[in-house]
Amino acid sequence: MSSQARQNQTFILPDGRQLGYAEYGDHDGTPLLYFHGFPACRLEAYAVDDIARRRKIRLLSLDRPGFGLSTPQPNRSILDWPTDVSNFAKGMQLSRFAVMGLSGGGPYALACAYALPQESLIGVGLFASGPPWIAGAHHNSRYRRLVSSMAKYWPGGLRLFFGGLVGFSKWLANTGPIARTIDRWLELEDEKKEVEDQGSKQETATTPTSKKTTSERRLDLVHALLEEPFAQGSRAAVDEARLLSSTDWGFSLGDVGYNTVRIWHGAEDKNAPVSMIHYMVRKLPHCVYHEFKDDTHYTMFKHLEGAIAEIILEKNVEDRTTLDEGTERR
Repeated sequence: MSSQARQNQTFILPDGRQLGYAEYGDHDGTPLLYFHGFPACRLEAYAVDDIARRRKIRLLSLDRPGFGLSTPQPNRSILDWPTDVSNFAKGMQLSRFAVMGLSGGGPYALACAYALPQESLIGVGLFASGPPWIAGAHHNSRYRRLVSSMAKYWPGGLRLFFGGLVGFSKWLANTGPIARTIDRWLELEDEKKEVEDQGSKQETATTPTSKKTTSERRLDLVHALLEEPFAQGSRAAVDEARLLSSTDWGFSLGDVGYNTVRIWHGAEDKNAPVSMIHYMVRKLPHCVYHEFKDDTHYTMFKHLEGAIAEIILEKNVEDRTTLDEGTERR
């Protein structure tokens, strides 16, 4: 299957809705279901493809309802997601699998830990997760509190705002100065990766070489981050802003019985304030928490491979009691 075809697959759910998904990594590897951030889509996981190949993981990245290729689901709740995940796993013949939610996908991974049978899950991970607003809305920025209020009381206005913001961002990304900045960043990332691969004596055969030009890759980036998430408009983003900022996710943190939920978070995260994550960690009955003192929401990626490895190999790290750079709470 071509790379483009692997990224644009669909699964029909029992109620007739379509679930969009992308597949990365090793097709014969350990299944890991990836839940994208907010607002984003399945293509976000492209950045994890190399890691998944190295770790022999079959990474299946799912569009939530209304994003990318997935059919909207009116009046959905966060707890509807485990049902979709369960039906997808059965249809794909996945008897056991891990789930991992990044940023806005974190609460959905936690919902799976609450609602799915424990024996079906290899591991559950929340990486730079969206926080529980029950911990106190005042911890969030004024912008996020405003978006939450608009999602509840003026959703039409927020849809217009998101639509305008996406359109402006797409235009900006293709203007001369910004386009050159993005191109240069992509080139620097390539140089950095080449140095890392040489330092680790990694065989280049494990990582597919991109034949696209830098400008083509920039257009792919714009498509993945701006165009595809909003391919069906901004309604799904407004609905999700309301769900994620609700003080009721449909379940109590104390009732999440899965053993063990693993969480990785940056102490300097302003998008998802760490004080709210501390609240979640205290409330979860079975939790291992990793905190990185110098990291923000956007500098956590360097820890992602270690996090994925720990989820997949959870049985080998149950007794882990110390962290390099962080703290652990149970």
